[in-house]
Amino acid sequence: MRDDYLKQALLVLPNVNILVNLVSWRVKQLRKKNDSTIDSLERLELEDIVLREIIEGKLTYELYDEKQEEVDVLEDVLSLLASNSS
Repeated sequence: MRDDYLKQALLVLPNVNILVNLVSWRVKQLRKKNDSTIDSLERLELEDIVLREIIEGKLTYELYDEKQEEVDVLEDVLSLLASNSS
């Protein structure tokens, strides 16, 4: 893994735990022959390709918010109950 890519990726995504998980998840995808979102003339390791995707803003993430999910489900249930009682 290239140190310069790692440093640049940490500027984009400063949480090391999330960065490691995101890189790991994406490398697994690339190993299954999913296409990369970047073009490169040099031969890069899969981890470096993922870091470049993060640096270039082509790979993002969203944290799961359990409480918001519960609110959304309750709103759906209430909406369903309201429409059934009409």
